[in-house]
Amino acid sequence: MALLHEATISPRKDEIIEPWLRTRQWWDGQADRGPVGTFRLDDPAGEVGIECFLFGSATGSTLFVPVTYRGAPLAAAQAHLLGTMEHSALGTRYAYDACADPVFVATVLDTIRSGGRQAELLLRHADGTVTVREPTATVRGAGLATAPAHDPATAVHPVDGTDRTTVPGSGWTLTVMRRLGDAPQGPALLGTFDGGADLTLAVLRA
Repeated sequence: MALLHEATISPRKDEIIEPWLRTRQWWDGQADRGPVGTFRLDDPAGEVGIECFLFGSATGSTLFVPVTYRGAPLAAAQAHLLGTMEHSALGTRYAYDACADPVFVATVLDTIRSGGRQAELLLRHADGTVTVREPTATVRGAGLATAPAHDPATAVHPVDGTDRTTVPGSGWTLTVMRRLGDAPQGPALLGTFDGGADLTLAVLRA
């Protein structure tokens, strides 16, 4: 379950994500793009927000951009900081490339292992009432009981390529597809949105 707050955020998410995208090795050069789907994953500890964006364009690739939000800086991850935002309900939030956040990596591995799904979205309004918000994309893990786990307190060190980011672990590698399309085979995290079904977002190799 992901609890969202009816709040104002400054700067807006797109104002920190879009400039960062243009600096990435896997950026396809298409400036005219926007979100075509989003979903959230659950941090079991309830401390880190995990929001995953799918950005599409009329002529370019569909990009997969997972972001984490933290209430304090992530140690030794300054190079992966997209920026900070002021959230009217939660205060200062530090936004990171999720591939550099061990909580995201641990959660993706758990989702692949368990065959899990995206988080249920609950929106808390200013008057205290809570409503359900439907995600604009869905996700499911392959379901592989032997998939490894990762300690969310152990740092990860992602490596960007031209269409993907690899995150090496102890005896395993997680490949996060940045440009959706031709992906390696293996137990995967699969996403569905209006532009496609069961698209490979991340693949585990152990």
